[in-house]
Amino acid sequence: MTDTPTKIILDCDPGHDDAIALLLAHGDPNVELAAITTVAGNQTIRKVTRNALAVATVAGITGVPVAAGCTRPLVRQAEVAPDVHGESGLDGPQLPEPALELDSRHAVDVIIDTVLAHEPGEITLVPTGPLTNIAFAARKEPAIVERVREVVLMGGGYHTGNKSAVAEFNIAADPEAAHIVFGERWPVTMVGLDLTHQALATEDVVRSIAAVDTAPARFVVELLEFFGPVYKTAQGFDAPPVHDPCAVARVIDPSVVGVRRAPVDVELSGALTQGMTVTDFRSPAPADCHTQVAVTLDHERFWALVVAALERIGEGAR
Repeated sequence: MTDTPTKIILDCDPGHDDAIALLLAHGDPNVELAAITTVAGNQTIRKVTRNALAVATVAGITGVPVAAGCTRPLVRQAEVAPDVHGESGLDGPQLPEPALELDSRHAVDVIIDTVLAHEPGEITLVPTGPLTNIAFAARKEPAIVERVREVVLMGGGYHTGNKSAVAEFNIAADPEAAHIVFGERWPVTMVGLDLTHQALATEDVVRSIAAVDTAPARFVVELLEFFGPVYKTAQGFDAPPVHDPCAVARVIDPSVVGVRRAPVDVELSGALTQGMTVTDFRSPAPADCHTQVAVTLDHERFWALVVAALERIGEGAR
């Protein structure tokens, strides 16, 4: 951690875990939200954008552009996840009416404009949904690739899948976009399911969040009260894994999420493996390897970051 916060663009599709990631990013002093962009994923672009504005309202976020992005994958038809996140994409808590105005620009242009408006190495991209916006931005304005500090994405898995036996939802939703993002020369850290399945919101964790006893903390408890039983039914977890905040935590304090350098590519056409993030651990990574994957999580410190962020946010919206 440093004295100067890392500026991030959170590109998300809220989503219960995206909502917690947004609260963590807002509440931790080691990161600064430069922009919030949305992409179709867990639900339609209209729904996830409304959810992002609602969460920002709960948190009391002001002065940060929020922009809606791509409505569907680059090539494929959109697939949403109501079985996990409900029909709204954020079922469970009562969502407030958004207090923020949506930026008039497309999310892709907000990403490009923000990166170009800062010095090289100042902006870190943190995508927690399908990678459509990020790929589109890299293709529309290639100059951003050498200016981005790092891409820390939630998606994929080097052994584990959930959309299929080997493919994770965010990558499988738009594998062509993921192929572009992993293939560019910017540094990429993949925070995949092998890592995020360690970030379980156990009963002790929920009690710690509830003890903060503020409106945003109660909002998170309500998120987890919906998310937990759904995850138990859908995937058999006794406590739900909270994926997206792990990517934000990696930016806040890299020592919380241990990584291993390895080449990663995305399978586009396999009959059984489409959307798989193929990670090559066979030998030490080559010197020019620009990708790494998250392997270990300090569970206690991770949740301490979330609780501390909620404490700093306080009551959020005024």
